[in-house]
Amino acid sequence: MDKDEDHYIDENGLYVFTELHHLKRGYCCQNGCRHCPYRVKEKNLRIWIDADACPNVVKEIVFRAAERTKTQVILVANAPIRLPQSGLVSIIQVSHGFDVADSRIIEEVRAGDLVVTADIPLADAVITKDALALNPRGELYTKENIKDHLATRNLMADLRDSGAISGGPKTLGLKDRQAFANQLDRVLASCDRTHYGISAKHR
Repeated sequence: MDKDEDHYIDENGLYVFTELHHLKRGYCCQNGCRHCPYRVKEKNLRIWIDADACPNVVKEIVFRAAERTKTQVILVANAPIRLPQSGLVSIIQVSHGFDVADSRIIEEVRAGDLVVTADIPLADAVITKDALALNPRGELYTKENIKDHLATRNLMADLRDSGAISGGPKTLGLKDRQAFANQLDRVLASCDRTHYGISAKHR
């Protein structure tokens, strides 16, 4: 790691100003700098959890990642949910009803946010608003793949309705949890590279 009093180049090749540099400057530049001493670092990305159907083990993975990266997490649910004692995690409790929680997420989400959901129509809706959607099994829905997922989802629904197949998705396993945690880390690391550093190659 190349480092001096005013800056260093981190392991991702980012040119990062030190706290001393900012203190010498004497004011906050409002660019969300990694070592800003003047204000608490805030990420542009927020994590939304479609919480009623989200497995508890997945919620716990998100909570730990949020604490580690100082990322805001908002759960949306019909029923009360026990939250960790953290100023980063909150809940919006909505009334019972078909797609009420989904509609609230779609209303509130903004470009760059991440939504954790297994609901493919919800994922499609938030992607339309330039947000990201991550399945609890670790698959990142994108503009390139969401229509294929929708088609498969609709086909499976038709097959179940006709009695050709029965049962639901398999139980979330260890590999699924690991895949989710790894993909979540990649999304959050990408957010850090986008908002908290300047590429050393382009400085």
